[in-house]
Amino acid sequence: MGCGYSRIATSVPPRSVLDRDDYYRNHPGLHNPRRSVRAVSEVAHNLRGHMIEPEKEDTETIKVASVNFNITDNTKNHHTHEYDITEDLPGQKRQLVVRRGQSFTITLEFDRDYDESRDDIRLVFQFGADPLPSKQTHVEFELSGEDRFGKWGAQIKSKQEKQITIEIHTPSTLYVGKWAFKLDAVKKKEEGTTVFRYDKNDFIYILFNPWNKDDDVYQPDCKLLEEYILNDTGKIYAGNDRSPTAKPWFFGQFNSVVLDCALYLLDKSGMGITARGNPVTVSRTVSKMVNSPDDSGVLAGNWSGNYTGGTSPLDWAGSVAILEEFYKTKCPVKFGQCWVFSGLVTTVCRTLGIPARSVTNFSSAHDSDGSVSIDVYINKDMETLDHMSSDSIWNFHVWNDVWMARPDLPDGYGGWQAIDATPQETSEGVFCMGPVSVKAIKNGELYLPYDGPFCFGEVNADKVIWMVQEDGSLEVYAVRENIVGKKILTKMPNHMRERLNLRNPDPDCEDITNQYKYKEGSVEERVAVRRAKLSLTHLNVNIQGHEAKEKDVVMELVDLDDMEIGHDFSVTVQVTNNSKDNRTVNGFLQCCSMYYTGVASKEIKKQPVEVVLSPGQSEKLAMVVTPTDYLEKLEDHCLMRIFYGLRVKETHQIGIDEDEFRLRKPHLIIKSPKVAKVEDTFKVEVSFENPLPVSLTCCHLMVEGSCLASSKREDLSNYGQKQTVVAEFSLKPSKAKTSAKFTVYFNCKQVSAITGHFIIDIN
Repeated sequence: MGCGYSRIATSVPPRSVLDRDDYYRNHPGLHNPRRSVRAVSEVAHNLRGHMIEPEKEDTETIKVASVNFNITDNTKNHHTHEYDITEDLPGQKRQLVVRRGQSFTITLEFDRDYDESRDDIRLVFQFGADPLPSKQTHVEFELSGEDRFGKWGAQIKSKQEKQITIEIHTPSTLYVGKWAFKLDAVKKKEEGTTVFRYDKNDFIYILFNPWNKDDDVYQPDCKLLEEYILNDTGKIYAGNDRSPTAKPWFFGQFNSVVLDCALYLLDKSGMGITARGNPVTVSRTVSKMVNSPDDSGVLAGNWSGNYTGGTSPLDWAGSVAILEEFYKTKCPVKFGQCWVFSGLVTTVCRTLGIPARSVTNFSSAHDSDGSVSIDVYINKDMETLDHMSSDSIWNFHVWNDVWMARPDLPDGYGGWQAIDATPQETSEGVFCMGPVSVKAIKNGELYLPYDGPFCFGEVNADKVIWMVQEDGSLEVYAVRENIVGKKILTKMPNHMRERLNLRNPDPDCEDITNQYKYKEGSVEERVAVRRAKLSLTHLNVNIQGHEAKEKDVVMELVDLDDMEIGHDFSVTVQVTNNSKDNRTVNGFLQCCSMYYTGVASKEIKKQPVEVVLSPGQSEKLAMVVTPTDYLEKLEDHCLMRIFYGLRVKETHQIGIDEDEFRLRKPHLIIKSPKVAKVEDTFKVEVSFENPLPVSLTCCHLMVEGSCLASSKREDLSNYGQKQTVVAEFSLKPSKAKTSAKFTVYFNCKQVSAITGHFIIDIN
């Protein structure tokens, strides 16, 4: 026999469970392992690490004394050593986590010396509740000397008396999840075959493998995987395109129950076992299970501003606390908004081995009717008629990109795929979106699955403004082509930042707008829009705006730079009379608070204006807004919409325009040690200047980090107006890590999500 290879001399039994018993009844010389194993003692079968004895005493058949999963070496080789379940932590049994299509080793110890010429070892792997060979969820194979790369197989790597180390190979298309592992020691004798089964009674977690070129999630640049798989902290961008704000986020894909929770979501979704090797179906399932409307998934959305009975979306500092609560209660956690849904998707995909990133689209269109346009209706008084359309333009919206091949699409459409767990519109009757090829979105090729029209509209829809006439008829007032998808950002991988040596205010920020769309207004971009609309046969692609012909008065809304909360600002419109006659301009200026979804919340101030302009005269129409006007009316992100509606009396020229800006929140100043020790307490101080002319009440801090056993909440006292806020708290790291990052959120009733982070070495 060849090295490490041994086979039962009699004919090999069939692999189908359905006909195995009949086979053994027709071959009385063979011992049915299914009957002998299960009938002897179900109790013994379930005991951890116990052998199932044959029906008669056997002193010749080799018996497995122990199995060592070589967790330390295997997890380092498979980039899985940071999973908490693989570590030797108090009160925890270590588990093996590996990636498919890559070999790993186990070490077997027997009750006597192993002799490959007379001892046969069969390995058994089972997946799911009802393992079947026909579904490839029940797999049996013996030690073999042949190269089994890319397929199930095992061979002896080393041997020493009673101990052998086996190298096990798995397919690169393997179903992802927990595989039960068993060993059969098979002894062939003249009177039949005896099988000793060793049930390790531990699962082996087998994940997607982006380091393996034969895996559909393969990413050839290993440096990118340090970000999109291995980085457990990051940033999610919010605010607006002129001054994006980075929200530190702790993804925590390696923490405690996160991997088990991700696999539970696949179980709860009802997806078929045989679909769990396909990243397309897995990522689509993740996008529907992270939200709660259809399947009672992880997170309940709430955009009302009233978070009674739950946690404000702005209070979350990361994904782990949410997933831990969901996994414990099996009920949706309250509450989330788009960046929280996206953070959870990044966590779940990374823990399963699918490269993922959170992506923020500024001025993101929500096209509710699939028209690839955002319809706005105004009346003769230049007031917006919100009830006539459910379309909107969000100040920002956050979704995800996942990296994978797309063998179901034409060549060239693999790579980044967009998915979205925020429950906006249904896809095939379920609240989910994608995966849709980012390249297909860029080119306006909306016929490719999944949900191309909706995603294209988010980044490249045109805004159509309709004027409602007195008789109820509609007239196109204007078509605006450059107000959606102004900027698309994600966190830049660390190695790219270091290579580029960036010095801008946020060196982590990567602009990926050109991956989603051609340059705004370019021939390629307009072609993509036209191609998209042509693919939707119900659309009139020739809509053109025809604003009033008389435009001898130029009206221009003056851009407002973001400013710190607590200060005055002005809404200003510059009007210029380019005619040879006097012009009378009247109307109003308006400011309102708004939700980040683009929906107006409360009117802060509205002021009528009128001016008579002589030929060539230019004048500024202004309205001052003070903190007293806006502090009690702000929504979560401190976003404002400024708007004007003006009419020229002599020519009936109408001018309307709007813009949005944000009141900046202060940043936390954090003082922490540079080094700390596991299980030793260290202190952290945070401070900032209260910019508001009112006291801060109901104050608390939230802290998350990869070296904490769980998130930490610290309740604080109230702080007076314009007072310097100083707070101190203690942390106790549970495990060692170099450059461990901790995320800190300060929240209070008056202003929420004042953020910061710090990095220390935990020894």
